[in-house]
Amino acid sequence: MTESSRAHRRLATLMAGMGTLHMIAPKPFDALVPERLPGGPRTWTYLSGAAELACAAAVAHPRTRRAGALATAGLMAAVFPANVKMARDWRHRPLPFRAAAYGRLPFQAPSSPGPSTWPARPTDDPSTRLLPQ
Repeated sequence: MTESSRAHRRLATLMAGMGTLHMIAPKPFDALVPERLPGGPRTWTYLSGAAELACAAAVAHPRTRRAGALATAGLMAAVFPANVKMARDWRHRPLPFRAAAYGRLPFQAPSSPGPSTWPARPTDDPSTRLLPQ
């Protein structure tokens, strides 16, 4: 197994796990939803979970891997404000909680899929292209 395929598997597993958690235990995620967003927090929790599951499926399949990696990067950018909100909300909690909340923020950028998770070389197969040529 190549390092690239291990990276895809890890990313797909992580996204599927978090998406599943959003669905089966949504309450902790509801508290992270910024109040400025329209609608209820549970709706955003379920939408985020569904998006994570979709990204996991896309990253897992070779034909959609590149698009899935790009979608995952976009999703990580979109949910970053919720993680900042969590860190801010937890600023008066005991030190281990604060450390976890603030400590995870810098790691969200490396968890966004970059070139290391993309196929090494594009193919001539038109079904694997993101944009028509």
